[in-house]
Amino acid sequence: MSWWLAKRSIDHVVLERGEVANTWRTQRWDSLTLLTPSWQSRLPGHGYEGDDPDGFRTMDETISFIERYAKIVSPPLRTHCPVTSVAIDSDGYQVVTEQGTWQCKGVVLASGAFNIAQVPKLSQEIPSRIAQLTTAEYRNPGSLEPGGVMVVGAAASGAQIADEIHRSGRPVTLAVGEHVRAPRMYRGRDIQWWMDVTGLNDERYDRVENLRRARALSSFQIAGYRDRRNIDLNALTSLGVSIVGRLAVIRDGKAQFSGSLRNLCELADLKQYRLLNTIDEWAAANGMSDGVEPPHRPEPTRIDASPPLGLDLRRAGIKTIVWATGFRPDYSWLQLPVLDAKGNMRHDGGVVTEAPGLYVMGLPFLRRRKSTLIDGVGDDARDLSAHLASHLGVRSGSDWVA
Repeated sequence: MSWWLAKRSIDHVVLERGEVANTWRTQRWDSLTLLTPSWQSRLPGHGYEGDDPDGFRTMDETISFIERYAKIVSPPLRTHCPVTSVAIDSDGYQVVTEQGTWQCKGVVLASGAFNIAQVPKLSQEIPSRIAQLTTAEYRNPGSLEPGGVMVVGAAASGAQIADEIHRSGRPVTLAVGEHVRAPRMYRGRDIQWWMDVTGLNDERYDRVENLRRARALSSFQIAGYRDRRNIDLNALTSLGVSIVGRLAVIRDGKAQFSGSLRNLCELADLKQYRLLNTIDEWAAANGMSDGVEPPHRPEPTRIDASPPLGLDLRRAGIKTIVWATGFRPDYSWLQLPVLDAKGNMRHDGGVVTEAPGLYVMGLPFLRRRKSTLIDGVGDDARDLSAHLASHLGVRSGSDWVA
């Protein structure tokens, strides 16, 4: 956003609560790699410069990439400057921080959607002898108490953590809710290559049949491993991970699971097949079929005929529970009536219509399917900065997309 504001000659300041790439430094586990290939880190004025475009960045490499971009953009940056309040004043907005107060005509909230871990209330019923941590707190298997581990949630983070912990030699139980299954590779190409070339990642928010549903979907059940292996439930089952249904109740040290596991897996399979059908149709229509491998369909998810509906945590040797149950934004410092009953921002493609001059970035499917990817924020920033320029009365050309 700063790159685009500077391009439009709009005076601004960037306020960062910690260091550049703060969340990547402080809330990621040690072995995490990006889910997207390095070539897909395309930002305004900068892209991948290495010799392994199809590889996946480590956390250290991701931090270095963002630091490099910050040097290139050279924004008017204030680090260690957490915002404590944003409120309306007579000429726009008043932004209060620990380093001072700003009056401005426009505010862009780029704090993202993953600020506060969503840990279910039933966590309060977990016996005190069992350690609990979120994916933002997990670092590596060696940091856990000896013994078995239950991972709750099977989107990308939960599947990766379950894979890593089990490979370390600890028994793992994975409690599975709704998830989005996808292969890492399809027809010899990375799944994100297909999402990019087919235009699926560029699908707009105002052309989706059920936007609320699209914004609530979890990330693909994939990982950025060098061997490009899958981490779907079949792969985890083959490793020896115990797959159970959604964690529904904890009572007297015993876990109860939903009986919907088979239905959820069948739904995930169906969605994966629909995605692959879309890719196949696009390849055929665009003369790509002969240049890639033949179509194929992954094996349906294998589920026991009678998945367990209960587990005695003590007898199972569960010593740690990792909550991979998602995150939500933190707007506790926002003194404006722009949130719905669940605390989510009311906006139209990032434009907060109830508060002229207020914008939000980094939320799922904000303006495009790729909005929460590094590859997607640049396009969103271009659109929103043009709308902001119009709000300020700054001439910015005709690149605002309504």
